Amino acid sequence: MSYLRYVKLIGTMHVSPKSREEVVRTILNERPDAVAIELDRTRFLAMNENRRMTLEEALRFGRRGLINYLLAKVEERLGEEFGMAPGEEMKAAVNAAQSLGVPLYLIDEDINVILSKIAAAPGREKLLMALEALGVFLPIKAGEVGDPMEEYRLMMVQFKRRYPYLYRVLVEERNEVMARNLISIVENLKLRGIKRPRVIAVVGLGHKPGIEHLLDRAREQRFLSPYWTAGAM
Repeated sequence: MSYLRYVKLIGTMHVSPKSREEVVRTILNERPDAVAIELDRTRFLAMNENRRMTLEEALRFGRRGLINYLLAKVEERLGEEFGMAPGEEMKAAVNAAQSLGVPLYLIDEDINVILSKIAAAPGREKLLMALEALGVFLPIKAGEVGDPMEEYRLMMVQFKRRYPYLYRVLVEERNEVMARNLISIVENLKLRGIKRPRVIAVVGLGHKPGIEHLLDRAREQRFLSPYWTAGAM
């Protein structure tokens, strides 16, 4: 049996109010044994502090800091277009898990590892990313297609075409990390005596199909990998 039977993934647009509503409704209705979100510890703490890095601060951290700043600016611009600040659906998932008293897990790859990989991207992709972050992110604009979810999917398709290396780093490799961590969560819940654990994972829409594919291919086993749980704080 595959691990997909234990995990329900909610694919969200990080900047969509409808995604936030779906997250809260699903978690409260299904009352899972655990909730997992697409964050690592560093980004989780930054989200709780509600603090954004300035360009001056980013420059102090060198190339990694500048890359992080540009990516944040991209999300901010999308947030303005779709009417919600990035991360609101993750905050909603945290609050819903707390209201039910179920453990919360952070399943994404460490941001420092991600930034190191981005820094190693081909020069062409880094230059294009910087120019688009400071100007136009992608040719698709909110309102051109009509359906925000369809717009998001189109942006992902274009991103893969324009940035093959960054797509691998930001999407595919993180899918693998998150799938492994979800498997680990399921196995640990079983060790606690829950015969058929139910986990709800809140991830970006672009990650959902890939993670589901990996979970469906995996077969049950004793697989334990390190992850950090917000419930332990």
